[in-house]
Amino acid sequence: MIGDVSPPVASIPEFEGNAEVRKQKNLLPPLSVVASHFGTSGLSVALATGVTHPLDVLKVRLQMQHVGHKGPLIGMTGIFVQLMKKEGPRSLYLGLTPALTRSVLYGGLRLGLYEPTKVSFDWAFGSTNVLVKIASGAIAGAFSTALTNPVEVVKVRLQMNPNAVPIAEVREIVSKEGVGALWKGVGPAMVRAAALTASQLATYDETKRILVERTSLEEGIHLHLCSSVVAGVVSTMITAPMDMIKTRLMLQGDSESSKIYRNGFHCGFKVVHKEGPLALYKGGFAIFARLGPQTMITFVLCEKLRSLAGLHKM
Repeated sequence: MIGDVSPPVASIPEFEGNAEVRKQKNLLPPLSVVASHFGTSGLSVALATGVTHPLDVLKVRLQMQHVGHKGPLIGMTGIFVQLMKKEGPRSLYLGLTPALTRSVLYGGLRLGLYEPTKVSFDWAFGSTNVLVKIASGAIAGAFSTALTNPVEVVKVRLQMNPNAVPIAEVREIVSKEGVGALWKGVGPAMVRAAALTASQLATYDETKRILVERTSLEEGIHLHLCSSVVAGVVSTMITAPMDMIKTRLMLQGDSESSKIYRNGFHCGFKVVHKEGPLALYKGGFAIFARLGPQTMITFVLCEKLRSLAGLHKM
């Protein structure tokens, strides 16, 4: 939770004789607590992103193989070797600046909004069961992505172009394709983020609860690691196809002649029809290789940072 967040309570009038005494309760926790809550979330995601970013570059390159037709796929090792030969070690960190920027903003928001959303549901419906956790994660993820999609578009473009500069890339996108191009793929991205956050946070939250209740594990790194591993596996299986569709939409040109996909559903249909169902999981191993460790690093770091900041455990 965000510090000691409790459901909003309006002013409660109390009468002593003819005098009315009003007791006020803060609707929001102190600003310092809110800053710590979102700050620890953003920092933990940014650090995890910095460690796993090369795998994200490989994932994007894997997803962009044989666009529009079938063909033998090069594995993650082959893509890695190609990058090293043609573009050098620096290519593994293409798009790192927007990736870290997005991590602080998007990561901080999606992790940070999960608890307040869950508390709001608890206040409104008197429950924090697994369905509430899933809904809370979906809302937090979708809202966060809608706000930060432009940074994701720039990051993906940079990962495919070793010579691009972030600010110059933004200017080129806006001048050639319009401001709306910065929200390319926002629909699938919101669906993916909703699914990712719901599956990742709800699974982590629920796994922690089950392990505490049914095993000898207590709050600590072992509990956090076990819970985050389960969360990483579940979230990868659910979001890999959405990640593929999002990447394809963000990288396609804006002119009618270069447009291959009209929307997310059309993209998914064409990928399955022309490249086969398994094409939806292109880069799937790279996604897990990145998302698994990133999930573990994020949750373990976030729990530790929250503890240091005097906040409750997630």
